[in-house]
Amino acid sequence: MRKHPISLKTLAQALNVSMSTVSRALKNHPDIGPEITKKVQQLAQELQYSPNPLAMGLLKNKTRIIGVIVPDLVTYFFSSIISGIESVAEENGYYIVIRSSYESYEKEKECLENLLKLRVEGIIMCLSQETTDYTHFDHLIEEDMPLVFFDRVCRTTEVDTVVVDNQVAACHITEHFVERGYRRIAHIAGPAQLNITRERIQGYKDGLANTGLHFQDALLVHCDMSIDSATAATRQLLALPQPPNAIFGVNDTTAFAAMKEIKRQGLRIPTDVALVGFSDEFHATVVEPTLTSIMHPSFEIGQEAAHLFLKQMHTKIKMPAQQVILQTHLVIRDSTIAT
Repeated sequence: MRKHPISLKTLAQALNVSMSTVSRALKNHPDIGPEITKKVQQLAQELQYSPNPLAMGLLKNKTRIIGVIVPDLVTYFFSSIISGIESVAEENGYYIVIRSSYESYEKEKECLENLLKLRVEGIIMCLSQETTDYTHFDHLIEEDMPLVFFDRVCRTTEVDTVVVDNQVAACHITEHFVERGYRRIAHIAGPAQLNITRERIQGYKDGLANTGLHFQDALLVHCDMSIDSATAATRQLLALPQPPNAIFGVNDTTAFAAMKEIKRQGLRIPTDVALVGFSDEFHATVVEPTLTSIMHPSFEIGQEAAHLFLKQMHTKIKMPAQQVILQTHLVIRDSTIAT
């Protein structure tokens, strides 16, 4: 059995010609005679030769590979964004290599270094929740290497970004609760350093102000967006002397954890505590009760990020950083509709 794939060198040695002759013959180059061209192409077919796109790219100093870094590969949100990136990449003859930071700053740096060693032509990524130092992007920015951030972003005056209008979305959630008759509205927020956390907190506060309610420090708690942390945050809220009757989670995972804890304490959703998530993952439609959530245009986020990347690849003149802001909408389900 053949242990290694057939290469140009293999074909060249078998026919006693140069690699460049083989390469040109495979492309029907007019400089190569028809007899040699026929021999090369017949042997290539017999040995099932297939061009190696990475090797060819390295020869041309263009691998046509995009590095993609996400905080995790498990949630539907990130897998949908990856699908959006891949759809645009494939249409334009690019490949993607995906790495996960596992929400770790050190792992994020390692992912970036390893992708650059693979000679990717640029990076599309979402920051880990631990990342507060952005200096590991300095050399990419200084060398004008294509770089696009999505969802959790930084250095927006220097780097193209794709986000949703988190502030407006969070404001809509809060106003929705008030329209349904809830007044003690709590928010389980994400890590304080993330842009999505700051923007959703501001939207939550805007919604309270718009409906004549006062912000209360006790009703705002932070978590690291894990199940355990969100569960602890929910317990903290429900243990208050005047617990909330509505909770807005920074994402659907947080809301699912809150839902489980609310039920564990014998409370009813939404009669005792209403609940809203953010991202509208598939599971929102199968939990009981179904979860009201902000629909995140995740596939479109990936597409827009890839379009920005390709625009950088094909623009020779340095352009100002561009920010694409996508809109969301609230999908209302049973977790905020009393029956």
